[in-house]
Amino acid sequence: MVVELSSSYSVADDIVIKSPTDRRLYRIVHLSNGLCALLVHDPEIFPEGPPDTSKIIENGDVEEQEKQHEGDSDDDEGDSEDGDGDEDEDEEEDEDREDECEEMNEKKKSGVSLTKKATAAMCVGMGSFSDPFNAQGLAHFLEHMLFMGSTKFPDENEYDSYLSKRGGSSNAYTETEHTCYHFEVKREFLKGALERFSQFFISPLVKVEAMEREILAVDSEFNQVLQNDACRLQQLQCYTSSQGHPFNRFFWGNKKSLVDAMERGVNLREQILHLYRENYHGGLMKLVVIGGESLDVLQNWVVELFSDVRDGPRLKPDYQKEGPIWKAGRIYRLEAVKDVHILNLTWTLPCLHNEYMAKPEDYLAHLMGHEGRGSLLFFLKAKGWASSLSAGVGDEGMNRSSVAYIFGISIHLTDSGLEKVYEVIGVVYQYLKLLREAAPQEWIFKELQDIGNMEFRFAEEQPQDDYAAELAENLLVYPEKHVIYGDFAYELWDEKLIMHILSFFTPENMRVDTLSKSFYKQSLDFKYEPWFGSQYTEEEILPTHLELWRDPPEIDPALHMPVKNDFIPRDFSIRSNGSSNNLANTHFPRCILDQPLIKFWYKLDETFKLPRANTYFLITVKGGYADVKRCVLTELFVNLLKDDLNEVLYQAGVAKLETSLSIISDKIELKVYGFNDKLPILVSKILTVARKFCPTADRFKVIKEDMERAFRNANMKPLSHSSYLRLQVLREIFWDVDDKLACLVYLSLADLEAFIPELLSQLHIEGLCHGNLTEEEAINIMDIFRKNFTVPLPVEMWHEERVICFPSGANFVRDVPVKNKLETNSVVELYFQIEQDVGVEATRLRALADLFDDIIEEPLFDQLRTKEQLGYVVECSPRITYCVLGFCFCVQSSKYSPLYLQERIDSFIDGLQELLDKIDDEAFENYRSGLIAKKLEKDPSLAYETNHLWGQIVDKRYLFDMSAKEAEELRSIKKSDVIDWYNRYLRLSSPKCRRLVIRLWGCNTNMQENATQGKSVKVIEELAAFKTSAAFYPSLC
Repeated sequence: MVVELSSSYSVADDIVIKSPTDRRLYRIVHLSNGLCALLVHDPEIFPEGPPDTSKIIENGDVEEQEKQHEGDSDDDEGDSEDGDGDEDEDEEEDEDREDECEEMNEKKKSGVSLTKKATAAMCVGMGSFSDPFNAQGLAHFLEHMLFMGSTKFPDENEYDSYLSKRGGSSNAYTETEHTCYHFEVKREFLKGALERFSQFFISPLVKVEAMEREILAVDSEFNQVLQNDACRLQQLQCYTSSQGHPFNRFFWGNKKSLVDAMERGVNLREQILHLYRENYHGGLMKLVVIGGESLDVLQNWVVELFSDVRDGPRLKPDYQKEGPIWKAGRIYRLEAVKDVHILNLTWTLPCLHNEYMAKPEDYLAHLMGHEGRGSLLFFLKAKGWASSLSAGVGDEGMNRSSVAYIFGISIHLTDSGLEKVYEVIGVVYQYLKLLREAAPQEWIFKELQDIGNMEFRFAEEQPQDDYAAELAENLLVYPEKHVIYGDFAYELWDEKLIMHILSFFTPENMRVDTLSKSFYKQSLDFKYEPWFGSQYTEEEILPTHLELWRDPPEIDPALHMPVKNDFIPRDFSIRSNGSSNNLANTHFPRCILDQPLIKFWYKLDETFKLPRANTYFLITVKGGYADVKRCVLTELFVNLLKDDLNEVLYQAGVAKLETSLSIISDKIELKVYGFNDKLPILVSKILTVARKFCPTADRFKVIKEDMERAFRNANMKPLSHSSYLRLQVLREIFWDVDDKLACLVYLSLADLEAFIPELLSQLHIEGLCHGNLTEEEAINIMDIFRKNFTVPLPVEMWHEERVICFPSGANFVRDVPVKNKLETNSVVELYFQIEQDVGVEATRLRALADLFDDIIEEPLFDQLRTKEQLGYVVECSPRITYCVLGFCFCVQSSKYSPLYLQERIDSFIDGLQELLDKIDDEAFENYRSGLIAKKLEKDPSLAYETNHLWGQIVDKRYLFDMSAKEAEELRSIKKSDVIDWYNRYLRLSSPKCRRLVIRLWGCNTNMQENATQGKSVKVIEELAAFKTSAAFYPSLC
């Protein structure tokens, strides 16, 4: 129902279609200036009821009396690192693994008086497509400049400082057709944050002196991705697009693109202000505010704070350009940074924004990216030509714009596949011919519809700021009623539309890119992409190939449509404990079995009440980390097992039942999680295959080649490399990736066949079942393990993970050059070892480290990045490395040497005494109460809660209320305690100050600079000898 409240705005309630399990209330508000706001009342932010708005004072903060009585919560984005250090990154980065069991000191876990943060996001319907050709990267630069102060709040770090002191954080990103700004903050400070946020869109200062510094920040951000293969490929695609096309730009921007513009006479400030005036108006703005206050209160705030946004038309910029984006019949060969062979095929489709109820591109992506029998990937793997494949229209703005949809197939080729590129493309066109001849299948669409409906109906919550940013983006794409539902909707079966879209998949409409380290260097016709400096060739594809692909003479019988998916769940009933037993209703997992073979924890979910469950298992194997050879053989086994299971795991994954298999030293971590209906069936299939697994010669060859490539690609990213080097020093036993590669080269199939029976001959399993499964169902899952594996592994045969114990006053330095000889980024990682995380003082030390981090994080960023512009990455955080607490400072820079970076970090640390002394009681209380709120914040989903519980099991702490205990400890911590902690552990004059400096030297620096060291500094030159004389903490996990 729409109600006109005044001439300055209109209101619509009950418009947004939401999941039946979603308790939040939604309201659409249109201001007279054109701005559209989606207001979200989340009852879990103030579970005890919203505050009395009369106590909201002028700057948006709740009066002090109210704050004193809260035990609420907030969340910190810094979730823990995986036990084995696997980083879920984009496909091109997923070879980068840190072989570690280290976690960020977690800042949120289940506790008491649980609440959430408040958040807001603004999407402006203008992005990099609006860059003027004479100042490329300007939209991205404008995004940076809005953080640099406004007329009402002129201090450059006022916004970030306000959020930091109140348990909050912020971010922004620039896409091709929109720019999104978002923040989160402790619940009672929403209005104060909104007041500062709103000024971004009313009166930014865009000061000249700030511009000069922030150009360096944009440049540093670009230098982060200069050696990133995916970014280099995307820029090549932009560079080789048609002149004058919206794609034909340099979206990132850097110092050269912006400074060169000024040197050509462009007034950059005037250009920025012109871009701002033309596009930053109400007609192009979509605001989302999520708070615990009533919708009426949120509405009043939005009207009060955003009505001064400039009026503007609700017309999006028109970027349409006639003609093709790329020249037809070309193949581009790009030299890769990493050791990869990737074939990228792209087809230009019409914009499909208005077809979201039918999603024809998703139907085709489902089939072309399928991994089951009969699929493209299954066929290419059988030929030994490919190891992985993905297909579809990417989420990035360049792929999904009003100009066009770009449908891509990315195939990771083997060495032999690289030699068969045209044959691989031929197979793709055979499959496309199959799709045309088979015609669109309604039953396949119905499967996608069922999966979309169940995901929408039983959606898991995201972190608040992610959700706000997603809704703001969706307001630009979908009608208001479908701002949530649009992503899940498969309502219209349109066979003709699918056939129409399929008609665009022709050789004439295809762009071909290959990305490989094995660059074709016989040709003298090299070209260079100017911004990244990438070397490439451009060749015409012979007409005979194009003709063959246009209409393949036959379709290989091994290619066929997929079978029906048996993993799609049908039972969505919610389990109950059916007992008044207090144990059954505990907030924490219960150990329901503790035997030599298996220890099993169980917790029925009674919080989220969704038909989902997470079952995690840590399987300690015999001798899996005993020496470098066994370590590599264990990895070979796990990778071959995943390969063998791929068809089953893929089908389950499509049905939203996911699997993860990874390695933590001598342990295999198996996670099966998602909709619980078919979960026991999947666990049974996995364990049955694992018990009987016997690798084949052809897959051994392919997987071994993949692993060799992954080892060669390890540590190409400087930040990953510096962490790796730190852990290599800290861990007593650490098998170096170069040693693993040298070992792998000589391993044979016979070696692995002899190793597997021994590896699985004795096991210990520790597991957690959490979610919508009864205790009986959990026991049945446990019995699957007991049926397949029977002989326990004695505790004394488990690998002991020990961490070095630095001596009093230790000051160690390790200097290493970057692995990639073209990498300009240097890194300094300064690690302070605190104490082993054990005993009565451990909780207090963790709490102090977290509080210290919260206090100094924003000043560190402001000083070393904003003011000194050392580099794009400037950060600090507590670290827990196998139950040893530490604290890290890290700076990455493409401009300065590690010696200079270390000097600036040390200078900042030395100046912290003055900074801490100046913090007044009110500011300290803000930091402390903000951190308490983070510790007690409600987990947004079952997955978050499970991961926190599992972290305690992996670390063998079993302190499931650790965050609540830390929150309680924080209540007694005073400013003097933080100062004492700083002086005790971080001041060089203190005997308790024990530190390790990792200095990673970029290609444009000179390592000889480090020849002279201070008297107290000890350089680690030979690591094995260093460890031989070292002491180590006893193993705890």
